[in-house]
Amino acid sequence: MNQKRSGWLLLMATLGFNAFAQQQPFTWEQIRDHFQASNPTLKAAQLSIDESRAQEITAYLRPNPDLTVAVDQINPFSTQTPPNGGASTYSPFAYAFPASSISYLHERRNKRELRRESAQKETEITAAQYADQERNLLFNLRAAFVQTLEQKAILDLTRENLAYYNHLLDVSSERLKAGDIAKVDYQRLELQRVQYETDVQTATVGLRTAKIQLLALLNDRTPVEQFDVAGPFDFSSAIRPLEELRRLALDNRPDLKAAMEAVDKAQTDHRLAVANGSVDPTFGLDLARNPPIPVYFGVNVTIPLRIFDRNQGEKLRTQQDITRNERLRDAATAQVFSDVDSAYATIESNLTLLRPYRDTYLKEAVEVRDTVSFAYTRGGASLLDFLQAQQDYRSTELNYLNLVGSYLTAAAQLNMAVGQEVMR
Repeated sequence: MNQKRSGWLLLMATLGFNAFAQQQPFTWEQIRDHFQASNPTLKAAQLSIDESRAQEITAYLRPNPDLTVAVDQINPFSTQTPPNGGASTYSPFAYAFPASSISYLHERRNKRELRRESAQKETEITAAQYADQERNLLFNLRAAFVQTLEQKAILDLTRENLAYYNHLLDVSSERLKAGDIAKVDYQRLELQRVQYETDVQTATVGLRTAKIQLLALLNDRTPVEQFDVAGPFDFSSAIRPLEELRRLALDNRPDLKAAMEAVDKAQTDHRLAVANGSVDPTFGLDLARNPPIPVYFGVNVTIPLRIFDRNQGEKLRTQQDITRNERLRDAATAQVFSDVDSAYATIESNLTLLRPYRDTYLKEAVEVRDTVSFAYTRGGASLLDFLQAQQDYRSTELNYLNLVGSYLTAAAQLNMAVGQEVMR
């Protein structure tokens, strides 16, 4: 009984721990690891790499030998009479001519090795394309993660604004009872509260929608109420020099690597096309019986005469394919520079706006709101000034949060442009 009770207690403790663990907010690193382990699109892309490796085995296989077995000179009407007389016997195989031959195609000029090399280059291209697909999906994931953090910050702001306004309404209610303000002014204050309640509900829906999108990317069926994320929602003025980011992008961008590997594969395919234009002999061995010869063998070599077909078309096509892939590589390089420069310019633009917000505008908005609110509660400011100060504070804080969200999204875009995390 004690053992059974201990088992139930252990089970309940485990379930309680799991429920507690599910409610813990996930960091960006945890979200990223979960995404890489569970996203079905990435899993399908990983299988394409394994399929390409299987093609390497096929490309390096040797040609199969050919075996031919034949029996000739079968006479279905043949009879044989014994030398000492007697009855004739039916013998259709008396003069049969059994023969067998085996032949093997010998590939020259390293055709197998070139086929394997071409298949290996294809695997490298597939791996680079998988990395590029992961890079783009991670950007979508990071954007959804930033959107969730932004909506959390906006929801906190709207709740704080509502609590602050409720406090002012309580003070105004006391002033109304004391006859310090008119009833119509208090009613106008109460009507304005609807805007703050609307802000809270809008932010709540926005946060829930952002979580749903993030869970969809994770392929996770966790209830929205039990899912949460955590991370710094702020900006940093530190940014690496543009030239350094360009060099990193040239070294790390998987789509550029895939373009470079495509040029190498095209060169290998051209060498293979030239090799396929060469002559491959077929060696054969014959073994037969031809009475009265009990057994004999022979050898032969078959050499195709490449008079008309010397693989000219494939040689020309692969040569042109090299030039085409070189042009695509140049275009990919230009795209790398364009992506890095665009993301860098976006971050600089955001920083230009964020610095005065952090250093000046936020502090001034708080000071103006508090000063006007203090003056209004003591009859030193008009209702219009009070409402305008509240509106200015709400707009300033909301604009700042939106700018921080834009900055973090631009940082994720810069990470995608470079091909690695250079900004967190």
